Amino acid sequence: MIDETSSLQDVCFEVCTALTASGTTAVLTGGGAATIYAPHRYQSRDADFVITFGGDARAAATLAVLGYKEFGGIYRHARNRFTLDFPPGPLSIGSDLVEKYNTLTKSNLHLNVLNRTDCVRDRLCAYYFWNDLSSLTTAVDVALSGEIDRNTIVDWSRREGMAQRCTHFIERLGRST
Repeated sequence: MIDETSSLQDVCFEVCTALTASGTTAVLTGGGAATIYAPHRYQSRDADFVITFGGDARAAATLAVLGYKEFGGIYRHARNRFTLDFPPGPLSIGSDLVEKYNTLTKSNLHLNVLNRTDCVRDRLCAYYFWNDLSSLTTAVDVALSGEIDRNTIVDWSRREGMAQRCTHFIERLGRST
């Protein structure tokens, strides 16, 4: 049950579990995924889910049952401050399609979420392509919260034409360890 005391993590687990039960597979991306990995360092105000299987009509009906209403593409809950957004697929990070993600469990709930390395790459996209310095900081925070594949991040950054910007990430990461 989502209410005014539900954290973003609570909301994400409830929403993902309900969507899966309705036949819709959704994966948490963006700042919501960063909050899952580094909750004490970063707190998003929304959850971005990319639907990888299932229909939007089923998802909308499920969200209504959970207490969400759509306003201009954003889903708002009457009793909870966290909003939901469903950016269009496919699930990708820059030009890389994402085929694997983590599924976390909490009691009888589950959450499909980008793996930690892809979460870092996702936050780096905001830094690389939109000059969002706070996303660079968040990428470092997520990287420091557990194991990542640094080589995957560096190779991907080169393919995206962002090798120089990647050095800023690696330098900040080095200063923080």
